[in-house]
Amino acid sequence: MNFDFSDDQKALREQASRFLRDRCPPKAVRRILEGGDVFDRDLWKGVVEMGWTATAIPEEYGGLGLGYLELCVIAEELGRAVAPIPFASSVYLATEAILLAGSEEQKQKYLPRLAAGEIIGTFANAEGANAPSPRTIKTTFKAGKIDGTKTPVADGLAADFAVVLVRTGDSGERALSLAIVDLTGAGVTRTALKTVDPTRGQAEIAFAGAPAELLGAQGEGWALTGQIFDRAAIMLAFEQVGGSDACLAMAKDYALGRYAFGRQIASYQAIKHKLADMYVNTEIARSNAYYGAWALSTNAPELAEAAAGARISAIAAYDYASKENIQTHGGMGFTWELDCQLFFRRAKNDALSIGPARVWKEKLVTQLERKNAA
Repeated sequence: MNFDFSDDQKALREQASRFLRDRCPPKAVRRILEGGDVFDRDLWKGVVEMGWTATAIPEEYGGLGLGYLELCVIAEELGRAVAPIPFASSVYLATEAILLAGSEEQKQKYLPRLAAGEIIGTFANAEGANAPSPRTIKTTFKAGKIDGTKTPVADGLAADFAVVLVRTGDSGERALSLAIVDLTGAGVTRTALKTVDPTRGQAEIAFAGAPAELLGAQGEGWALTGQIFDRAAIMLAFEQVGGSDACLAMAKDYALGRYAFGRQIASYQAIKHKLADMYVNTEIARSNAYYGAWALSTNAPELAEAAAGARISAIAAYDYASKENIQTHGGMGFTWELDCQLFFRRAKNDALSIGPARVWKEKLVTQLERKNAA
């Protein structure tokens, strides 16, 4: 079995890498970090023109119909560049939600505009610091209206609409559904939140009788959220692998060029061990991401298990690489002037965006237990 990408997919990766090196250098990321717009609108326009937002959307809905493998190679390069755009929220989550659960009418309404970059979507499930569960969701959907508060919502200020996890019943998983709400309409209040990574902004969104419509069948919200997050976890894992790779390259280049006591610091065992561990962790995460890409592209029965493995290893690899990149740079690594911080911030953001490692470890254990029982 060949788990490598095709020549065409590798060419797409090279194209994406060249584009992002030109259009998304660290100084462009810093403009957003240092108080610019909520995202890089020029970069987003370029990404849309490249067709990336349309990659996995079928042709009948205005997309390119390429598939998830192509989206994964794009995701890796976006992570390597720490791109300050709402790609993950709109493409991995909102678009996937509509593809998976939308009616034909909803697909015709939203997918062509998402493919063309005319609208940006996001996914709102959390209602506070703790990971959401069927017991903790309080936002309600009744008679076509949503009431409640979602926080934090990734790219909540940038998005035009949100897919929202809402309560439509009394208790249990079947009490939850998904709904689509226009964030620019009546009954919606958005407030920016301060986080460690302003390049992927978070917001609190309050709904007060906001008009909405169900996405998917009533009572299927919790199950659908799990399926959407499985898909997003694999694509986000590729972003995290790209970020880890960039940290390793950055640390290696600095260690080869920095001298202490007449020697390159890369020649010292303590530095070599850091770099070796960064490499090993990144390659483990890459292997899990590739397995996840196969499961996603073939809709394999192992998808949930592969997604959890990819998510867990990618969080660990990026967290370690972003920290050790700073340590390799020594005291300078902690300063505002160096770009190490960009990866550290994004690693922290990505680690929590669709649930922390603890949640995914529990999911992996559950999947393995079911597999063993079967």
